[in-house]
Amino acid sequence: MYLTQGLHRAVQQQPDAVATVCGERTRTFTETAERVARLAGALRGLGVASGDRVAMLSLNSDRFHEFLLAVPWADAVLNPINVRWSPAEIVYSLKDSGTRVLIVDDTFAPILPSLRPHLDVVIHAGNGPAPDGALSFEELIAGAEPVEDARRGGDELAGLFYTGGTTGNPKGVMLSHTNLMTSAFGFNATGYLFGPGCRYLHAAPMFHLADLAAWSAATAAGGTHVIVPAFEPAAILAAITRHQVTDTLLVPTMIQLLIDHPTVGEHDLTSLRSVVYGASPIAQSTLERAMKTLPNASFTQAYGMTELSPLAALLSPDDHRRTDLLRAAGRAAQNSEIRIVDPEDREVPRGTVGEIVCRGGNVMRGYWGLPEETATTLRGGWMHTGDGGYMDDQGYVFVVDRIKDMIVTGGENVYSAEVENALATHSGVASCAVIGVPDDEWGERVHAVVVAAPGHTPGAEELREHVKSLIAGYKAPRSVELADALPVSGAGKILKRELRRRYWADAERQVL
Repeated sequence: MYLTQGLHRAVQQQPDAVATVCGERTRTFTETAERVARLAGALRGLGVASGDRVAMLSLNSDRFHEFLLAVPWADAVLNPINVRWSPAEIVYSLKDSGTRVLIVDDTFAPILPSLRPHLDVVIHAGNGPAPDGALSFEELIAGAEPVEDARRGGDELAGLFYTGGTTGNPKGVMLSHTNLMTSAFGFNATGYLFGPGCRYLHAAPMFHLADLAAWSAATAAGGTHVIVPAFEPAAILAAITRHQVTDTLLVPTMIQLLIDHPTVGEHDLTSLRSVVYGASPIAQSTLERAMKTLPNASFTQAYGMTELSPLAALLSPDDHRRTDLLRAAGRAAQNSEIRIVDPEDREVPRGTVGEIVCRGGNVMRGYWGLPEETATTLRGGWMHTGDGGYMDDQGYVFVVDRIKDMIVTGGENVYSAEVENALATHSGVASCAVIGVPDDEWGERVHAVVVAAPGHTPGAEELREHVKSLIAGYKAPRSVELADALPVSGAGKILKRELRRRYWADAERQVL
C-alpha cells in the first residue's frame, strides 16, 4: 500500500474528473498527476534523495495536497509542520528530523529569517512574489521534467508527524505507508464514510493527522478535495453550499461554531451526508442541535491518536441513535484491536478502568530518535495510549481521562472526562473542561470551566447538582467558572495545560 495509489487509480478510471477545488482553482486528476510528477522531479533535481525529509509550513491549499503526493512520489518523507507553533518549536522539529527542504506559503513567509539558517532549500508555494532566496513552487513545476513514481510504500517511512509538545519537546511519530493506509481503509470499510464520488471538505488543518487520514481515505476512494485555507464558519458554510460537499471532518468546537453561526439558516447544507468528529468530547446538546441543523448528515465519532495513524475506534451513526452510547468513544474499527489493561499489562474485567492499548497495522513504527521511549510505549506488541478507560460487554470503549490528568481529591480518584460527560448533558453547557486545582482542604478540587450555550447562564450550584444527579457527589465540581471560549490546539483539542497554569504556577506541587 502507498499514498499515491489512489491518484493512479483515479487517473486510470476518471482522468477528467475534478480532483481539487481551491478558491477559484480546479484541477482534474490528470492535471494533478502531471503536477505531482513534475514537483517530484524538481525535488530530485534539488538533491532530495531517498528517505530525505521534506517539510511544509502552510495553510490548507491544493498545493498542500500536491506536496502530500509528490514527496513520496520522489521517494522522500513527509514532515507537515504545525502552523500554530512558534518559530522556536518549528526550528526544533527541523533540527530534530534533519529536514533541510521547506515549502512555505505566503502566510508564514515572514518568519523565514529565523528558519533559514537550518535549511538548504526554501520553496515558496504562495500566490505572491517569492521571498529573496526562495524558489517558486509554480516555476519549479513548470520547469521540471516529470519522473516516474517511486511507489514508496509498505513499511517504508511515509512521514514524521510531531506531537503537540504540551508536556515537553514534541516527539516525531514515525508512520509508514501501511500505517496511514490502514487507517484510511478503516474509514472506507464502514461503507458510509468517504465513498466513491465523495466531495471531502478540508475544514481542519491539513498538517494534522486527523485531516490527513481523511485525505488518505478520500484519495483512495477517488474523491474530490474541496479545500479552504483554514476553519472560518462563514467560509465553511459557503463551501458546503457552493461545492455540494458530502463529507467533512470537524472537532466539536468547530461543530459548535458552525451551527451557532448567524447565517447558518441561509445556506443549503443538504448535500452533507457525513460528519466525522473527534479530538475531544462533544456536548450532547451541541450534538442534538447539529443533527437538527444538518438533517441529511450522519455523525461518526473517531477515537485515536497520532501514534495510531490515527484511527483506533469508531462510534457509528447507528450508535448515535442510542443515548446510552453518546459518551462512548466507539468500538474497535476494522483496522485495530483494543484492550483495557492494568499497570502489569493484564487485561481487566469489563467495566473496570485501566489503560487503553491497541495493536494493528495502524500502530506507529516508533518515535524518531527515541528508542527507549518507543520500547516503553510499544511494549508487549501493544501501543499504550496513556488514556484511561473501560470497555462494556459489547466492546464499546469509554474514555475516562488521560491517566496523567487524573484528579486526586480527598484521596479519591476523579477522571475529568467523566465529569465533563455529565456536565455536557446540561442544556446550558455548550462545551466544558474539568481540571484539578490546588485546595487546602482536599489537596485538589474538581474545577469546571464552562462555555455556556446561547441564551443560557448556568449557575455553579445548578451545574453541581446536575452532575450529582448523574455521578457520585464527590466527583461534582466544587467550583465553576464561565468562559467565552476554551483554549484549543491546532487540532482542536482543549489545552488543559493552559487552564491549569494560572492555578498551579505558584504551587509547591506542579500539575501542568
